[in-house]
Formats: sequence, C-alpha cells, structure tokens
Amino acid sequence: MTEIRRPPAPSPAERAKTIAVRNGPGALLPTAGDPTGSDRVVPELHHVHPSGSVSVLLPDDHPLPTRTREADRGELAVVFELADHAPVDLREPIRGLLWITGWLRHLSPESARARALSIAETRPDLRLLDLGHGLSLLRLTPASLVLADAEGTHSLRPHVFNAAAPDPFTGYESGWLRHLETDHADVVGQLARHIPEELRGGRIRPLGLDQFGLRLRVESGDGDHDVRLAFAKPVHSPAQLSTELRRLVGCPFLAKNQVRVQP
Repeated sequence: MTEIRRPPAPSPAERAKTIAVRNGPGALLPTAGDPTGSDRVVPELHHVHPSGSVSVLLPDDHPLPTRTREADRGELAVVFELADHAPVDLREPIRGLLWITGWLRHLSPESARARALSIAETRPDLRLLDLGHGLSLLRLTPASLVLADAEGTHSLRPHVFNAAAPDPFTGYESGWLRHLETDHADVVGQLARHIPEELRGGRIRPLGLDQFGLRLRVESGDGDHDVRLAFAKPVHSPAQLSTELRRLVGCPFLAKNQVRVQP
C-alpha cells in the first residue's frame, strides 16, 4: 500500500499560537455543566496571553462578573473560542478554531490594572481605559486547549502552547495575501499547476501563508477544497519567501519586486 505523505506544516502548538497572536473573533461558550444554559458571550475585548491564559473585558452589569464572585472558590468553568478568519473575502472564511477550556476568575482592581497594562504593551486598545469605569477584567486560567483546522484536530497542554512560537510571517500574512488576491491574479493562476487536475475548474484563492508553504482555497460547485503548496525548505524572511514563490510559479526570472513581501 502506498503511503500518502502530507506536506510539512507548522506543529499544532505553533499553529495554535499563531491563531492566538492574530486575535480574531472570540467568545465565551457555555459549558456542559452550566445550569443557566447561558448563550455565547462576546467580550468587549479579549486577549490570549503567551501562557494560554485569556483576559476578557466585560460590562460590570453582565452576569458573568457577578457569578464569578459568587461561585465556589470564586471561579467558573468556561470555554473560550477563538476563530481564525481568512484575510481575503472567502465564502467560508473561518480557517481554524482554537478552544481554551479553563477557569474564569474575577480580578481585584489592582490585579486587573496590572493585567491591562501588560495587554496594552502588546495590543494597545482604548477600551482598556474603561476598566473600572463600567467594565471589568476577568482572567481565564487554561486547563487544556483544542485546535481544529485543515491539518486536523489536536489537543494541547498549556505548557506546550506556552513554549511554542507563532509563525514568523504572522505579522504581515494578511496584507500579503490581500495583495496577492487583488494585484496578482496572474500569479495565483500560475500556481494552479500544482493543484490536482480535477480541482482546477474552481475559483482559486490565496488562503494562508506560513514558513513551510502557501495554502490555496479552491471554491467549486461541489464545495471548498484546501491545498497546501510546500516550499523546498522552511523560510524565515521576505527574501526567502520571494525565492520560494518564484520557484512555485515556475519562472526563475520573475522580478523580485513583482510580488512584494512587506511587513
């Protein structure tokens, strides 16, 4: 029997950390044991810290801050869901989901201010200024994490997530993919030669970029199909990425600045 080898990809922990750094749409979900049957709760602001803990900013009059104060040990079991949205306008935009299960706790005013300052160092946001003026900051301490994306579903321990690094292209993947979609449809078309022949009749869209390769989405009448185009070796800089893209396109003389790769 012939073994089918998947193209190389970042590890599950690296992919999870990359989703966390992108900080897409997030929500607190009711747990199976929640007697109130609460709906999804979208915080005013959320932030996943490198350790996997999550800070959520909620209105003071929301039931969750009150329930954490009244709960046994001052904490509630919750699940936080973080979605990874594609930067281009796809008909199915979610590329992956990260679920963080743990314990939600209300913070003292002093701890909340210190945590807000640590968030502002990474992700400044005017909503943090409303802490203590109608908004409360709560902390989710992780017990486990689950990642679901095109590569599969994986369970992660917090210490593994904490040790992982995000992909080196995370900071400008979105801008680069949008540039490829809007200004270089010809390049996307040339990449189609790497796609299985039976999928080439669909609409080919740029889906994702990481140090191991480029991902394309084929939108066709029978559904969506994701294809990973592997680089010859992992890349770590815009110059290396340009070289690998020229190789995939199949034109060694393609000008380096034809498809710009900029932070």
